[in-house]
Amino acid sequence: MKIQLRFFASVREKLGLSEETVTLPDEIITVGGVRAYLQSRGGLWAEVLADDRALRMAFAHVMCDAETPISEGGEVAFFPPVTGG
Repeated sequence: MKIQLRFFASVREKLGLSEETVTLPDEIITVGGVRAYLQSRGGLWAEVLADDRALRMAFAHVMCDAETPISEGGEVAFFPPVTGG
């Protein structure tokens, strides 16, 4: 399945990448699966997208959790929580 990835704010800055198109293995069917797949790249990817980091996710421009299913041609976005001030 091919999807579009988007990275925002500090996630984008740390990865040095704002977007990417990836073809996922068939077994990856959720937003959490996408996160784990990207973590498996190791290094900076594993650090920036680590499970213990506060991170927001969206699929198709809608905030979601790790269990949200993904579909062909969809967009998964990762970004830090927004803080007020």
